[in-house]
Amino acid sequence: MNRIFIMGNGGSGKTWLAEQLAGRLQIPAIHLDDLQWMPNFAAERPREDRNRLVAEAADGCSWIMEGIYGSILKQVLPRVTTLIWLDVADDECISNLLHRGQTGGGTEEQFQELLEYTRSYRLRKNHMNSFDGHQGLFEEHPLQKMRLSNRSEITTFLTTV
Repeated sequence: MNRIFIMGNGGSGKTWLAEQLAGRLQIPAIHLDDLQWMPNFAAERPREDRNRLVAEAADGCSWIMEGIYGSILKQVLPRVTTLIWLDVADDECISNLLHRGQTGGGTEEQFQELLEYTRSYRLRKNHMNSFDGHQGLFEEHPLQKMRLSNRSEITTFLTTV
């Protein structure tokens, strides 16, 4: 487990799990929102810049990346040694987001968009940032992978690290 990618819906606990693993394994956590967006979620980063930043981050020997972005996962998948899919129920994801609130300096309008995007995770079709997209990436990953569906499974997994 030296190059870990954590994917899942908004509010599924990707950032929290990445931070927990980073602390235990003493390797850096890379939050894809930081690479996808300009500071304070002002705008999406230009794709070329984002792809360059992702490639630089993925070039490291050990890391944990987390995010919903299936297109970024596709870019780094050949380097991923462990893929973790947090397939948490949508209502739990929404509850987590409401409890957490907006992060990273985004606006209330952006937070409402995030809630709507999270609600539509299982409904989006032909989209890399959806349940179907994540399922396809999970199925094609040839190395170590795990699908965790609730807090109990996530906590149990952490006790094994």
